[in-house]
Amino acid sequence: MSGPVLRPATPADIPALARLGRESFVAKFGRLYRPEDLAAFLEATHSERAVAAELANPERLYRLAEQDGALVGYCKLGLACPWPRYARGRHAIEIKQLYTAPGLSGRGLGAALMDWALAEARARGADEVQLSVWSQNLGAQRFYARYGFAKVADIQFRVGEQLDDEFLFALMI
Repeated sequence: MSGPVLRPATPADIPALARLGRESFVAKFGRLYRPEDLAAFLEATHSERAVAAELANPERLYRLAEQDGALVGYCKLGLACPWPRYARGRHAIEIKQLYTAPGLSGRGLGAALMDWALAEARARGADEVQLSVWSQNLGAQRFYARYGFAKVADIQFRVGEQLDDEFLFALMI
């Protein structure tokens, strides 16, 4: 197996992005939600329609990770500060999603995508990077901490009618 190749997303990638987003979210978190809440969230966030709208949004930036010709991960940046009340910098960018295919954690895909995200934030003049992480996702929290991210606030994340306790992590760059 060769190393990951990173590239920008195109409209042709929408079906694969939607599928990977759904599969990754369900594999990691699906058990936490009532079926109707999960279905509503997946439709709003990981349907082809939702991914197409995000890809067309000039405030979003995608980078795909491919390995041996298959989509195995992606990172989506939000170029506007999502939590201005917690921002410490003048120009914060958000890592909105950093997903890898189920079963591929720990193989360097997340690191390659994070390296891209931080470099892209710097290139765009950001001085802070924010992201949200589920309060019980200790593995992701350790991953972000290795890059210097730290908790700055308690926030919530909605999946259907359910509100999850999340942490806002941030890194000054």
